[in-house]
Amino acid sequence: MYNSEHVARRGALIVLEGLDRCGKTTQCGRLVSFLEGRGLPVEAWRFPDRNTAIGKMISSYLMNNTQLDDQTIHLLFSANRWEKRLLMENKLRNGTTLVVDRYSYSGVSFSASKGLDVNWCKAPEKGLIAPDLVIYMDISPEEAAKRGSYGIERYEQLDFQKKVAHSYQILLDTTWKVIDASLSLELIENQIQELALETIESCPKMPLSSLWIGD
Repeated sequence: MYNSEHVARRGALIVLEGLDRCGKTTQCGRLVSFLEGRGLPVEAWRFPDRNTAIGKMISSYLMNNTQLDDQTIHLLFSANRWEKRLLMENKLRNGTTLVVDRYSYSGVSFSASKGLDVNWCKAPEKGLIAPDLVIYMDISPEEAAKRGSYGIERYEQLDFQKKVAHSYQILLDTTWKVIDASLSLELIENQIQELALETIESCPKMPLSSLWIGD
């Protein structure tokens, strides 16, 4: 259980990534509930954050209510993360673990899948806080397309999701933890819980670092 000696320790930045309908949002919620049950300070975050002014513009685009060119929407997604960066840092330094549903990797993967250059896509993300743990929920685009409510938003199209899956593979590195998202909810949940606890225990020994600096 949580105790007072954890107060001075920083929180962990835990990011869940994957294709649309891979189960990220469900698992984020389950992980937050699990960590709260252990007495750990934790918050659920999600990008895009549709509550900000920039987030509302993104939401309108995703629901096909407005049209923007690919470069513009990519920069809006990036700006949406930047406008939360200071708050993110303060939360982490004050001991709160953040469980984040999508981060910069989604932004790059989805934009690169439209034909934009990967390095161009990564450039506005450089300097954001690097996650302590990236969990990639691996599922085939075909399997994800069978799940409920698929197709409601702009990017939920099978051919496009196949391109996104390929783009994720370009970004994936040895630090990512890959989980089979076709397993039962309980098996996935248990794997994520174990990874999260290991990260929360070890990350206070490591300083916060920046994403893609030096790339």
